[in-house]
Amino acid sequence: MHQKQSPIIHGTTVVGIRHRGKVALGSDGQATMGNTVMKHKAQKVRPLYQGKILAGFAGATADAFTLFERFEEKLQQYGGNVTRAAVELAKAWRTDRYLRRLEALLAVGAPERLLLISGSGDVIEPDDDIVAIGSGGAYALAAARAMMKHDVALSAKQVVEDALSIAADICIYTNHNTTILEIDATENGL
Repeated sequence: MHQKQSPIIHGTTVVGIRHRGKVALGSDGQATMGNTVMKHKAQKVRPLYQGKILAGFAGATADAFTLFERFEEKLQQYGGNVTRAAVELAKAWRTDRYLRRLEALLAVGAPERLLLISGSGDVIEPDDDIVAIGSGGAYALAAARAMMKHDVALSAKQVVEDALSIAADICIYTNHNTTILEIDATENGL
């Protein structure tokens, strides 16, 4: 039996961090189709659940909007419990005929945790409070980890901003037009 492989998602960088009482999640703005840049200021991160949770996507845009909607429904259903909502979304994504064809990854930032959610049923909580996805995700992750190791005085938003900039300097599918959202983990605790 052939097992579906997770798609290789390229065309963006999304990075999130929990640090010093804040959660920041940001992305670049480049949207590509094949090897052509179609848009420079796409919005790939958004607030969910009355602004208490942040989510960003890498992958096909229409698929991501469907996943945002489904994740928001799960958040409502489970009273803002981000872990339960993520697990239920991942289960549905993997088993539902329509959803399993969607090609995207979600990065989620909540006051209590960061998560990566995939269509192959993965719900991963990183050990170091940094999450990154997309073609430039590995570059942004490495940059954020280095900054956190050597300059903890930076704010969560500054780390995300700098990590995205470094990724944009390296990844051809990532640009310098960024959107960064931030929530206060101490005020928005659920």
